[in-house]
Amino acid sequence: MATDTLLVNEMLVFAKVVELRSFAAAARQLGLTTSAVSRSVGRLEAHWGVRLLHRTTRTLSLTELGAEVHAGCVQLAHTARDVHAMAGHYGDTPRGTVRMTAPTVFGELWLAAQLPALRQRWPEVQVAIHLSDHVVDLTEQGLDLAIRIARPEHLPQHMVARALRPVRYIAVASPQYLQSLGAPLEHPDQLEALARQHRVQCISLGYGDFQNLLQWLPPNADLSTEAAAAPIVTELPAPLSVASSTGITVLALQHQGIGLVADFAAQAALDEGSLVRVLPGWRLTGGYAPRIAYALYMPSRHVPLKVRALIDHLVEAGQSVA
Repeated sequence: MATDTLLVNEMLVFAKVVELRSFAAAARQLGLTTSAVSRSVGRLEAHWGVRLLHRTTRTLSLTELGAEVHAGCVQLAHTARDVHAMAGHYGDTPRGTVRMTAPTVFGELWLAAQLPALRQRWPEVQVAIHLSDHVVDLTEQGLDLAIRIARPEHLPQHMVARALRPVRYIAVASPQYLQSLGAPLEHPDQLEALARQHRVQCISLGYGDFQNLLQWLPPNADLSTEAAAAPIVTELPAPLSVASSTGITVLALQHQGIGLVADFAAQAALDEGSLVRVLPGWRLTGGYAPRIAYALYMPSRHVPLKVRALIDHLVEAGQSVA
């Protein structure tokens, strides 16, 4: 039994060496010395009486038999991970570190605000968040899940997605800026008229679909027929564009124009009254059509309990978003 256990351990070490193409890198990840990793692979070769690796001072490559053995070792490592995940799945209490990625502004303003309640509920769960607006490969980066804001048709097909909350894009401005325009705004045509008079401007997100061409649906538009509805189109001058809802909110607070932002970014300013909605009953569509914040993770037969606990917590928090 002791020999079998030792053999399994050394097969896992061998798989890690091949994965990282380095004895030193494998040692660092496994918490061993480089010499211990080298001896482990040597014992495996001695056990079977074969050479598994061609080694030089700079490179490692598999022998023909080594490639076949490696395939079995990788399968063993996958099985071990599945068993570990299954054990966590049936545990009583979520515990451990969830490593995740999220869009920068969403992570700073909405996601971070949900973590104190999570920690109070599950104190043995730790969360490590990498904030980035770039799409990150979960497997390559060793992450458990990603949060992405997208339309359903743009979700990656190879990942599991759970909807957390809607994300709507809204037009906001300071009360002082709106007062400077004269009469209260009640219809997008008024914005179009003010734009022709060079009396109004917007601050756009300025990337991808987010430009200064605004499409508005009226308050009584039926969402089930939105695709067939004819929105009212307004093009506003945009001397300022910032690829961040936070930056746009700051500029709107300084009376620089009508800001086009994600709702969660402006919520605090709206609550305190330093910003107000522009055409509050109207809904932006087209490039500024609503999205959904999703939690994405790789499919697995056994999702770790710590990951499920975090996602469930965020789903519950998202249900409070009107």
